[in-house]
Amino acid sequence: MAFAGVLTDAEVKAAIDGCAAADSFDHKKFFKACGLAGKSSDEVKKAFFIIDQDKSGFIEEDELKLFLQNFSAGARALTEKETKAFLAAGDSDGDGMIGVDEFAALVKA
Repeated sequence: MAFAGVLTDAEVKAAIDGCAAADSFDHKKFFKACGLAGKSSDEVKKAFFIIDQDKSGFIEEDELKLFLQNFSAGARALTEKETKAFLAAGDSDGDGMIGVDEFAALVKA
């Protein structure tokens, strides 16, 4: 698991199970359930760099769509509606991407 050492398997499973149905993903609930909301800034930044698959320094829409799969390989992709809502919640500067500081603010919100 990509988040070994940062999150427990049980927390990740609970978070993934909590949004198994299409259009049930809520980033605030997910970050609380998986334990990421309670982690240090450094640990949240580590999570960002795992999710930033192309190592661009930003999480783009296509990476957000596959967000849950970073936590569990068998997890579903986010729906278009969930992806757009997640991006809108995190993209505070309106550039269409989520930077590391925006991600940290989103996780801690």
